[in-house]
Amino acid sequence: MALTAALAAAMSAAATTASAAPSASAAAPSASAPSASAPSASAASGRAERTHEVEYFTGPGAHPRHTEVPAATPARLTRGDRALSAAETAADGDVGSVIENGPTADKVDVVFVGDGYTAAQQDDFHADVRSKWAQISAVEPYAAYRNLFNVWSVDAVSNQSGVSGDPSKGVVKDTALDSYFWCDGTERLLCVDTGKVASYAAKAPEADLVVVLSNSAKYGGAGYAISSGAGYDGIATASSDHPDSDQVAVHETGHSLGGLADEYVYAPNGTYTGAEPEEPNATKLSAAQLTAEKRKWYRWIGQTSPDGGTVGAYEGSRYYPKGLNRPTENSIMRTLGRKYSLPGREAMIAGFYRHASVLSSRTRTSAPVARAASLKVSVSKAASLKWYVDGAEVTAARGKKTVTPASLGVPSDGRHHTVMAKAVDTTRAVKDPALRKLLTDSRTWKIPATS
Repeated sequence: MALTAALAAAMSAAATTASAAPSASAAAPSASAPSASAPSASAASGRAERTHEVEYFTGPGAHPRHTEVPAATPARLTRGDRALSAAETAADGDVGSVIENGPTADKVDVVFVGDGYTAAQQDDFHADVRSKWAQISAVEPYAAYRNLFNVWSVDAVSNQSGVSGDPSKGVVKDTALDSYFWCDGTERLLCVDTGKVASYAAKAPEADLVVVLSNSAKYGGAGYAISSGAGYDGIATASSDHPDSDQVAVHETGHSLGGLADEYVYAPNGTYTGAEPEEPNATKLSAAQLTAEKRKWYRWIGQTSPDGGTVGAYEGSRYYPKGLNRPTENSIMRTLGRKYSLPGREAMIAGFYRHASVLSSRTRTSAPVARAASLKVSVSKAASLKWYVDGAEVTAARGKKTVTPASLGVPSDGRHHTVMAKAVDTTRAVKDPALRKLLTDSRTWKIPATS
């Protein structure tokens, strides 16, 4: 998801010798990583077969890998598909609000779409969404910012329960999104029909993140590098009932929300010689150079990081074993099951606020508000809240989330007045002044003249 444009050039077809082998419990054939110098077989033959670039996960605790997969679902998986009945069609595409913390314009809207759930199993899907979101939102910095998120479910009714390729490669299921393991010959790579996913995701309000939960307890997932044009970048897939599948979504949102680079390497790539990467967690500079030049994560250097050890400049990042450095030894952008580093958390929080607002209210600012009307706002957990009347702060109202203009002291004097609420997230997890600008917001209401 939201991978860098330089990825193709960075990856080598020799990625099968990646420095981290898959765990024994998740042994799977290695797929070659995309390479700018080695076109796909379809391109070489002149065929216009579309492909998707995906990141996949061979097992819990393993380094992710990259490959390209055909966009088209294998014909053997769709040959026996039947149309939905009238009753199934009526239930197909229903949108449910799992968690609603405010208007979609003020929140990060996460959309879960289910696959391999029959009409009778949609309640199971809803329960799986709640469970998976609870796992994801327990990870920092999600945990500290739960109220910045809305969570939606979209029912995709399947004719059969389960996922193709589970438990074995030959198993074929007739499902709404054509989820299947053994994608492109890799067992743990869980692919979907991305066009069908997009059509379901479009039913939910303003999707910022899209996660496909496939009805399976088998470990697997994928991160699609797709620009949707509809507000979200990429699609994450995960098996619904594997206890570690939430880590797939956590890692993928590091790309899509935080703009973070992968921190693992492919040994054959050698030494990086390109320009300074744009991503906030990859650099050509040493720790001393970062500090001297006040670049990237220099403000965090020397501090103890949640993922272990201290922040510095560790060799190997963005698929190159040499020539690029990462902030910490082993964050979740390098290995599943780890935590975000301090610079990673900072980037994620900034990413949250690119979609959401520190201050939210359901009372429109476009219409006049009476003196006796209730003004209710919600703010981030770590935010300070202040109220102003005609530009002057009402100190007695600090921190109050529900007020009326009259209670703030707006007089009934036949003149127009304004009331403003201003919130500032005071978290210490964001140090960069440029990013801190995202952590402030306000709302202003007009109070009409009264006699």
